[in-house]
Amino acid sequence: MSYEESCPFCNPERDKEQNIIFENETCYFLQHNHHQDVLEGSGVIVPKKHHADAFELTEEEWKDTYELLQKAKTYLDKRFSPNGYTLGWNVGEVSNQSIFHSHFHVIPRYNDEPLAGKGVRYWLKQPENKREKRKKI
Repeated sequence: MSYEESCPFCNPERDKEQNIIFENETCYFLQHNHHQDVLEGSGVIVPKKHHADAFELTEEEWKDTYELLQKAKTYLDKRFSPNGYTLGWNVGEVSNQSIFHSHFHVIPRYNDEPLAGKGVRYWLKQPENKREKRKKI
């Protein structure tokens, strides 16, 4: 099993603020207490094996991620009654991945949020994010 001693997702039980909500053969669904203030109900699905990003997951890990996503949605719908979800992977530093152990964000969204209606693409589509045109050679 791939493993990194200092990785927080390889060792979720070491952080007393990290909660293992569900797990299956290859993955966990985790919720961290410090992320519940602004992103109420949010969590991540992480493989138990250490993979840098989603492109390294095995077919079994993809299936188990799907299984936990469905289980997490049922749990979150019942417990928090969100109006929608933002789901996603950050891959690489440029996409804001800060823990280099693959993790799939599951973020409940609510109609009464100040940023309701603004998903992932909203921020990426802002004019200040436009790259300069490259010269063709």
